[in-house]
Amino acid sequence: MDIVVRGATVVDGTGAPRYQADVGVQAGRIAEIATGRRLAGTRVIDAHGLVLAPGFIDMHSHSDIQILAKPDHLAKVSQGVTCEVLGQDGLSYAPVDDATLAGLRAQLAGWNDDPVGFDWNWRGVREYLDRLDEGIAVNAAYLLPQGTIRMLVVGWDDRPAREDELDRMREVVLQGLREGAMGMSSGLTYTPGMYADTAELVALCEVVGRNGGYYSPHHRSYGAGAVEAYAEMVDVSKRSGCPLHLAHATMNFPVNKGRAGELLSLLDNAIADGCDITLDTYPYLPGATYLSALLPSWSAEGGPDETLRRLSDQDTRERIRRDLEETGSDGCHGVPVDWDTIEINGVRREENSRFVGHSVAESARRAGRPPAELYFDVLVAERLGTSCLMHVGHEDNVQAIMKHPAHTGGSDGLLVGERPHPRAWGTFPRYLARYVRELGVLDLEECVAHLTGRAANRLRLADRGLLREGYTADLVLFDPDTVADTATFDEPRQAATGIPYVLVNGTPVIDDGTHTGALPGHSIRNQGA
Repeated sequence: MDIVVRGATVVDGTGAPRYQADVGVQAGRIAEIATGRRLAGTRVIDAHGLVLAPGFIDMHSHSDIQILAKPDHLAKVSQGVTCEVLGQDGLSYAPVDDATLAGLRAQLAGWNDDPVGFDWNWRGVREYLDRLDEGIAVNAAYLLPQGTIRMLVVGWDDRPAREDELDRMREVVLQGLREGAMGMSSGLTYTPGMYADTAELVALCEVVGRNGGYYSPHHRSYGAGAVEAYAEMVDVSKRSGCPLHLAHATMNFPVNKGRAGELLSLLDNAIADGCDITLDTYPYLPGATYLSALLPSWSAEGGPDETLRRLSDQDTRERIRRDLEETGSDGCHGVPVDWDTIEINGVRREENSRFVGHSVAESARRAGRPPAELYFDVLVAERLGTSCLMHVGHEDNVQAIMKHPAHTGGSDGLLVGERPHPRAWGTFPRYLARYVRELGVLDLEECVAHLTGRAANRLRLADRGLLREGYTADLVLFDPDTVADTATFDEPRQAATGIPYVLVNGTPVIDDGTHTGALPGHSIRNQGA
């Protein structure tokens, strides 16, 4: 054996009870699992007192650019992640043409930065996946971003797609699936993807479902009308026959306090009717996005340059302010914005760093200005390239949803900005520390199944996500008594404790708590198209 993990407590990702074993790794795969006897190997890792589990699968990741710019990817691999799913929320960087890419680089700078000197040497899905294969620390799958595809074919217009445009989008989706995408995502509170009606989503999902993929929507509202927005996504799944995976599924804002049961009843009824539905969550209360996402959709029509033009016009600002503060914009989930809950956590210009770590309301009070005016000025100064936290979650909803058997884990983590959400570094150890060890919301075996085997099943991975002989050796060793997230909102870039070993494709990337520099990860591609 290349590596033997000696005396581990095996939690295999199925939910079955733990057991003691030696596990042998050979040529990147789990070669043997031995109970009651010792295995011999070139290298032996003493795992007494440690849990050996399949590597965690981050079902909702925003590492699309940073995994290439900084391929050691310490934020994820240090918390036991061995695979993540990119291309989320309907907005990513393939497939594109030159003009679409330019617009995305501006729109998504608050999510992913726009690194100086970065080589944007791809336009299609296959080329992007090939770029990942040049060397990354963890494995990565990709979802086709529906908003990007609409941008590519229809542009930034708020209108139904013409039949010829719909046909072209179907072609683009099919090509992307054949080039390796695992499915399609949407961001239905983000422009221009939100301009698609239900029929358009059904038409694209029909292609996805026929070709081995699944649909992962950020639906139209996590605030007012949230249950109705979830119901629309279930309807899309039923009408298209496409498996459904609900992205960062939660119920936020005061209007949804204590209403998780309504969502879960909706899903249970649909599953009982034969729908294939899963979901992911992160174990925190605040959400995170780019600051301009709060804007009403009409103000973003035409793209970033048109948005900035409108924000420079005083009459248009007042119209936007009314939508934000009085009506409740669709970008803010139909809920009138509470500026005390919107915290700026990342800017690109040094002179605006004074706003980081403070709510828009707090910064406005200090400046003696209306909060909407400060918000508009920051967006213009940053050319939309800033991010925020939204303190709108409810602990009872978070706990209720994570207990559902269709649940998986997803960080939704942004890796850029002065103070990114700590979920980028802490999601998976936080599940194990807070919700298993401290609160007992999930037992260990069940939690690991959520974070590994159930996620792999959604991705249709035939040889990952479980600890079985013949499976790829994506493995994590952690101490169940000490594993913990240390990332905080004040100090978010802090690696987990209690995770001394992480193997990706059989290669140690975290070895005795230290990153080895190895980059054994690669793209994981759809085999069903």
